[in-house]
Amino acid sequence: MQDAAGEVELRDEEGGIRSDFLHAVVSALDAGDAATVRELTLKLHEADLADLIQLLRPEQRGTLIATLGDDFKVAALPELDEAVRDQVLEGMPSQQVAEALQQLESDEAVYVIEDLDKEEQSDILAKLPSFERAALERSLEYPEDSAGRIMQTDLIAVPPFWSVGQTIDYMSEAEDLPDRFYEVFVVDPGFHLIGSVALNRLLRSKRTGSVESITDHDVHPILAEADQEEVARQFERYNLTSAPVVDEDKRLVGVITADDVVEVVQEEASEDILRMGGVAGESVSDSVWRTTRLRFTWLLVNLATAILASLVISLFGATIEQMVALAVLMPIVASMGGNAGTQTMTVAVRAIATQDLGSVNALRVITRETAVGILNGVLFAAIMGVIVYFWFGSEPLGLVIAAAMIVNLIVAAVAGILIPLGMEALGLDPAIASGVFVTTVTDVVGFFAFLGLAAMWLV
Repeated sequence: MQDAAGEVELRDEEGGIRSDFLHAVVSALDAGDAATVRELTLKLHEADLADLIQLLRPEQRGTLIATLGDDFKVAALPELDEAVRDQVLEGMPSQQVAEALQQLESDEAVYVIEDLDKEEQSDILAKLPSFERAALERSLEYPEDSAGRIMQTDLIAVPPFWSVGQTIDYMSEAEDLPDRFYEVFVVDPGFHLIGSVALNRLLRSKRTGSVESITDHDVHPILAEADQEEVARQFERYNLTSAPVVDEDKRLVGVITADDVVEVVQEEASEDILRMGGVAGESVSDSVWRTTRLRFTWLLVNLATAILASLVISLFGATIEQMVALAVLMPIVASMGGNAGTQTMTVAVRAIATQDLGSVNALRVITRETAVGILNGVLFAAIMGVIVYFWFGSEPLGLVIAAAMIVNLIVAAVAGILIPLGMEALGLDPAIASGVFVTTVTDVVGFFAFLGLAAMWLV
């Protein structure tokens, strides 16, 4: 499909790369038609170019980058998935990578090379000018997923005794200013943070006034060692557009802006979702072997828990043989418990991540979830009891499954919140293993309650 200008459209209605656009690029690459490749891709935004690169085969990615040459938008590199980015970087000469890093903001440059091995990093960094190399090396020394890794080291800092006019003239004449900035930081001779001046306030002040007189001292500095999740929470809590980053001695070392935090929020949310599914660190661009390896361990844990649930069932083999209806109905009890536990666990994990659930309100939330479990248990017990009575014509069997339903939904609600809280108290990520533990508890309790009550009342 083409637009009025005769160019192949890029995006479909859902926002994805159109198949005919992708086919046009792939056909041109396979045919070695450099002119068509450049015509189709030169005008793409770096984010669109990154999406296109991820849809290409590995060998086509290298061909595309080589075809674009100096016109390749290096800002597309930070937009790529880690696996694809590493593969692209491996195919680029270290000198080309070094030149690309010089065109990126410092936080993006760190993001591009932080996952490379030390030898590759050193080779690339050695080809950078000394000042830029030193700045990147300092950022790489900070822990992964810390404020120091996502901050920009390019910023504007001035002394408090400067006049407004001096500051404006400095920003007009200096050549090493950041591409985008929202405020000017005020520091003492030791580069300790004093405060900040928003650009709008600076531009509205008289040139003869001092910077100190318009400095805002109510700033929210972030420690360079702070986790990026805490950074995102501070931006949300204080409605920040940017925030200074300081070291342990309160010296200004960088700045974090809202666009950096948007990426952090997206990354952390994706990470939590993947962890809850037991596929942490996986992306659709990963190889078959890597994907298999990442999933195998978690599936092995699930296999162990499934065997545990089966062992519980085996304890009541004689009971099931005498009443086949039990085998038909027991998956219902376990499934309802598992789903109810997952609902509670999902809410709890999210609340812990956003710091809405902690020791202060844990008892109140546990009480609420228990009450919800009791109410849902009674309601579904009544529904299932009636269904079983008309299905199998047995009132005692209906009472048994009703009682088991109540027990399992209460246990599911309690386990769904206590397991994430317990993992948090032990210093473990609640998103990692809560799901398998909650499911195990509800399966074991559900089977044991249903079959145990049946053994006592029906057989």
